[in-house]
Amino acid sequence: MDLLLFIIMIALGLIGSFFSGLLGIGGAIINYPLLLYIPSLFGVAHFSSHEVSSISMFQVFFSSLAGILAFSKRKQSDTSFINKSLVIYMGSSILIGSLVGGIISGDLDNNVINLVYGIIAIIAVILMLIPNRGTDKFDEDLSFNNKMIAISSAFLVGIISGIVGAGGAFILIPIMLTILKIPTRTTIASSLAIVFISAIGGVLGKITGGDIPLWPTIFTIMGSLIGAPIGSKISSRLNVKVLRYGLVILIGLTSIKIWMSIL
Repeated sequence: MDLLLFIIMIALGLIGSFFSGLLGIGGAIINYPLLLYIPSLFGVAHFSSHEVSSISMFQVFFSSLAGILAFSKRKQSDTSFINKSLVIYMGSSILIGSLVGGIISGDLDNNVINLVYGIIAIIAVILMLIPNRGTDKFDEDLSFNNKMIAISSAFLVGIISGIVGAGGAFILIPIMLTILKIPTRTTIASSLAIVFISAIGGVLGKITGGDIPLWPTIFTIMGSLIGAPIGSKISSRLNVKVLRYGLVILIGLTSIKIWMSIL
């Protein structure tokens, strides 16, 4: 076992999940470029886009599972914000989409997967720059305004997520807040459950599609389980606006690099 590979993969998993917990975004949008470029930079591994998306998908699964377990330990007033109807409609749709995306990703060219990441990276940058317009209003009898939009958008996000190995929270949350008009607390609580369901479909799809580097995946998962709780704790003590804009620049630069490699 290569000690340097072990250290780097744990560090990458920790860094990605740390920023995920700190900024409340999907870790895959950070981890994808890190996994694609850093191991090869140090000469410890050269992962293909297929392998990177598989590692990211498994990391999202275990990170979201850890988030679900942590959330379930909170007081009942927190868990009451989960809207079961919303989770059922969007969760079932995103599950199918992520399963399909995970399966078809095995047949896609590396450049196509990079292209999909390049597109969602641009979307992520735009969404991260848009001020949060959600409301804190809570209604136990909440009924979102368009079930077909909820189902179709979750399905499309699921396909994209399955291809690149993401949970899709950074796209889902703005959709839920601005289009479906879901209150902020309900959005955050419900999206955690929806992303976990998405990760289940994505993992099953990746297993079917193959290209899963076992030990690097395990090492990255180990790091992500350490980083996410740390990021969540620090986020309550810091003004994360500066870090968020710094991350926008980082994602933007990696997106440019990927687009240049494609074109």
